[in-house]
Amino acid sequence: MSHDTFSIRAISPLFLAIAFLALGYGMIFTFVGVYLKELGVSNMSIGIINASFFLGSILSSLISQKIITSVGHIRSFATFASIMVVSFLMHAIFFNEILWAFLRFFSGFAFYGLLIIIESWLNEKSSQESRGIVLAIYSITFYLATAIGQLFLNLGESMRQHLFEIGSILVLCSVVIISLTKIKEPALKPFERYSFPKIYSVVPLAVTGSFLGGILVGGFFTMFPIYILTQFHSVEVVSYFMLITLCGGLISQWPLGKLSDKYGRRKVISYSAFFTAFSSLLFVFSAFSSQLTYGCGFLLGLTIFSLYPLSVARANDVVDENKDIVEISRTLLFTYGIGSFLSPLVLGVLLTYFENSIFILFFLLNIFLAFYALSKKRVAEDAMSVYVHMPVASGAELPHLDPRQE
Repeated sequence: MSHDTFSIRAISPLFLAIAFLALGYGMIFTFVGVYLKELGVSNMSIGIINASFFLGSILSSLISQKIITSVGHIRSFATFASIMVVSFLMHAIFFNEILWAFLRFFSGFAFYGLLIIIESWLNEKSSQESRGIVLAIYSITFYLATAIGQLFLNLGESMRQHLFEIGSILVLCSVVIISLTKIKEPALKPFERYSFPKIYSVVPLAVTGSFLGGILVGGFFTMFPIYILTQFHSVEVVSYFMLITLCGGLISQWPLGKLSDKYGRRKVISYSAFFTAFSSLLFVFSAFSSQLTYGCGFLLGLTIFSLYPLSVARANDVVDENKDIVEISRTLLFTYGIGSFLSPLVLGVLLTYFENSIFILFFLLNIFLAFYALSKKRVAEDAMSVYVHMPVASGAELPHLDPRQE
């Protein structure tokens, strides 16, 4: 693939489009659960509706590339964005739990299709030497925009009912930016599917870490707002909690990456899992204070968002040159999506019977991961790759943007 002379300015419209998408994505993702809870919908139904979003994202990772290849990037971007806008607006007009599940499914399908398009464009405009900085800017933009999107929940009661319309406007802003951007359309490579047993035999810790990372992050976005709203009966507390936790995730990316480069992924995955288990339990004792809950959220954010990037780095460390690391990375992303899909389904059931079950589950999963990671072989220092920052949500083209790929 040939690349023009790299310039951040040349691809700045893509980052601006990402910012608008992430603003709408972050705001609506949290608001859907909060809105349903305020209407008295059961936790189990909320879990199913939210899981539908990730089911759509899984399907998108498998078939959206065919759509993009057949009609082109700009038309596909407009198509996927239109599907998102229609889904958002139908949320505002109709309320039916089954309908909302289908709308969330189409939103997830469209959103991850949009990410694939933007990531492929970023890859097209990036050289091997510049991919690290491009991916870092992508991650920072996505984290900040998703975090800032939470503040829209604090609009007054009269305005909050228009959040679906506001989300639609933000998505349409990204369409305007992309439509006015002149970028060569890149070729998308087909997604070669690997069997999970085969991938697990090659990179067991990476697969396990990716799957559990999906459960943790999926649970955070879908069911944590429900718990916070139930405890404090305040949408404002929910928005600040989500904002602070995401800021914790953004702040910790660089130091955790440096630590993993120095001490190895196995140890950092293990210690991060121990830390996540500890911070999860703290929530049980913070329910009486919103300030303590904010603090617990920040601690939780320090580690849960790094688990997937650490797992991908582990795969890069242990896979030999004869294996296609891009396809393995895509499969890890698919595994992460499966975990994100299952998380709200399981937590929706558990929260129906025990309000602290989310923290007990997080504790048990992370204790398992901590000891499991330590049981794996250490990678020699000279065989290690480097840690690469990744956004809190990404499409199937992100592995091609990874600077560790040749």
